[in-house]
Amino acid sequence: MGTYVIRRSLQAIPLLIGISIVIFLMLQMTPGGPLASSEAGGGRATAERTERLREEFGLDDPLPVQYVNWAGGIVTGDWGTSYNTGRPVLGTILDRLPTTLLLTGLAFVIALAIALPVGILAATRQYSVFDYVSSGVSFVGVAIPSFWFGLMLLYLFSFRLGWLPSSGLEDLRMQHVGPAALWDRASHLIMPVAVLSLIATAQLTRYVRGSMLEVLHEDYVRTARGSGLPERSVIVRHAFRNAAIPVVTIAVLMVPELFLGAVITESIFAISGMGRLFIESADLRDYPVLLGILTIAAVLVVLANLLADLLYGLLDPRISYG
Repeated sequence: MGTYVIRRSLQAIPLLIGISIVIFLMLQMTPGGPLASSEAGGGRATAERTERLREEFGLDDPLPVQYVNWAGGIVTGDWGTSYNTGRPVLGTILDRLPTTLLLTGLAFVIALAIALPVGILAATRQYSVFDYVSSGVSFVGVAIPSFWFGLMLLYLFSFRLGWLPSSGLEDLRMQHVGPAALWDRASHLIMPVAVLSLIATAQLTRYVRGSMLEVLHEDYVRTARGSGLPERSVIVRHAFRNAAIPVVTIAVLMVPELFLGAVITESIFAISGMGRLFIESADLRDYPVLLGILTIAAVLVVLANLLADLLYGLLDPRISYG
């Protein structure tokens, strides 16, 4: 197992290099530039200041030189400096990262907690009322745009009913302690987590149901039932363990998907996480911050695929990592 992880990690290096090159070039080809607002001002002072900034940030260097300098900084921990705040990029991202991890982690756990039992029950009760209702809700969940769902939740529960706060992760006007502080944080998380987990729950429910239906009629399931095993043991130990293999791929790859989905959620609910930082940096053309966030997203995708491969071996003993 250890050798396999090392080999896959080494194989991921050229992949990440290729992804980083594509990300770097795509940002460089976007209209305008990081100093577009300064260049648009006109005048000698503005031109002198712009030239000084271009020299300071190395924007006059050839693109290959700029890429090598940036990539070398990523490896050594120097992710550059924000064009707009002057702060180190890595520190800026790390300040926002815990908030995004909290949102995506809760959304992922909720999606699993709902989708797994609902998908299994829908498959074992095929064509029942529960199956039709859960399938219908899943299709609706996939079809609803997350930004629209977030705005509807805001309108209903914040503006009309006043039950839940509309923005942020805590009430800055009050200093809650104990249970009051816990409820304050929970009440701020309810709507953002609901929006973030909506599509993930709906998609995962459909995959669990479909995967379970494929294995429930296999010979080994009928043999397990014929041997007198309890139905719960047949479903959990025999059917679901084999059905979980394709589900693992979808579930694990939902982690970076949720991470990127935080861009919309954090913007709607004014949460200071990496998603909102991405939008702010895109508006200001803060390329170093954008490159840092996109690099983290690329690494998450690679790690998610590696984790999925490792989980396959735990679910199916026939898979060898020799």
